[in-house]
Amino acid sequence: MFSENLALRGTAVQSSTYYTSGAAQAIDGIKYSPSGKPIPGETDTYCSITSYQLNPWWRLDLLDSYNISNVIVTNRGDGWVEQTRGVEIRIGNSLENNGNNNPRCGVTSSVPLGSSVSFSCGGMEGRYVNMYLPNIQQHLTLCEVEVYGTASCEEYK
Repeated sequence: MFSENLALRGTAVQSSTYYTSGAAQAIDGIKYSPSGKPIPGETDTYCSITSYQLNPWWRLDLLDSYNISNVIVTNRGDGWVEQTRGVEIRIGNSLENNGNNNPRCGVTSSVPLGSSVSFSCGGMEGRYVNMYLPNIQQHLTLCEVEVYGTASCEEYK
């Protein structure tokens, strides 16, 4: 299985915030509502949601460079499945275009409501893990983002 979830050590920001659904809620270790089931109107207490905007993004700063093996994305369980469809997962060390120009690990297709999908990133190196919805006006919702990997070799030089 995986080692430690590196996302829990990091900090997160996003392009905008829908009400109180801040970026840190996607790395708080809570995938679902306390009951384990979606509660109407309670999604914003455990998910990160951007405002309705063109090209929304969310960025995790791991505070150091890692070789990323897997990224797991968990969707909300109460509807609006389109808010996680077509999300580009980007990993790298650049903050150019808010980190959205870093190399791509994968793209979500349809993440079923209340489910998690895992992407193998093959050891891509980076400090930043971005979730980016390019060329669309939409909310971007992430209920949890988990990142697994190992310290970059540069750390041992």
